Amino acid sequence: QVQLVESGGGLVQAGGSLRLSCAASGLTFSSYAMGWFRQAPGKEREFVAHISWSGGNTYYANSVRGRFTISRDNAKNTGYLQMNSLKPEDTAVYYCAAEATRSVVADTQWDEYDYWGQGTQVTVSS
Repeated sequence: QVQLVESGGGLVQAGGSLRLSCAASGLTFSSYAMGWFRQAPGKEREFVAHISWSGGNTYYANSVRGRFTISRDNAKNTGYLQMNSLKPEDTAVYYCAAEATRSVVADTQWDEYDYWGQGTQVTVSS
């Protein structure tokens, strides 16, 4: 049974930082690319960041490039999203996702991914 479990969300002031984690089990983590998506109330789920299976390739949405950093530790079966200089518009539920691919091309569409976590709330106050 595959599980992705996000943690690290919370309430932070604008300009602050948070680090999200995504712990994976039940799959060969190093065979999966990872993505982070987010969904704000009343909005569609949107792509945030992608990292290839090896961690050698990353890609970001324009809205977070330069502020967010995606990473992974395959030995720990865990992915991360470091979020700095947070803005109120970053407020959303953040989801990690895994895609069974060794391609380094970033998939930005949520339906390309095979497994999803339950999400973690990030709230940025102004």
